[in-house]
Amino acid sequence: MKIKVAWIGKTKEPAIEALTDEYLKRISRYAEVAGVALRDEAAILSVASGERQQSKERHKLVLLDSRGKQFSSEELAEFLEREQVNATPLLFAIGGSDGFSEEARRRAGLTLSLGRMTLPHELARVVLVEQLYRAFTILANHPYHLGH
Repeated sequence: MKIKVAWIGKTKEPAIEALTDEYLKRISRYAEVAGVALRDEAAILSVASGERQQSKERHKLVLLDSRGKQFSSEELAEFLEREQVNATPLLFAIGGSDGFSEEARRRAGLTLSLGRMTLPHELARVVLVEQLYRAFTILANHPYHLGH
């Protein structure tokens, strides 16, 4: 499975960058994963459509948005398992402070919410990559999820 996690703008906080890198490294045991900072929403849509890659590989776009669908950790694991069968690369996208446009919402294969509370975008990224790692450990029956 191939996954990209994209966010808009440069990381300002070294701790956020370190946590993001740590979870991306952990996820790499289960899937091909990359984190990428992009300039704006147009760049995210370009990556999703395959325009920015040399391979022209399209991705299923998963937007993170407070109005999206809420999953439990187990439901996120089930989603990843279904997508693994489809073999379509996933692009999880975290928007800027203004969120995403209606066009981006229309192009998304899924709009996902991390909950009803508002999170700073950099913190949302850390929560997302931790939950992706947790989902893969659930699928692998690793004890991380249960805290054993």
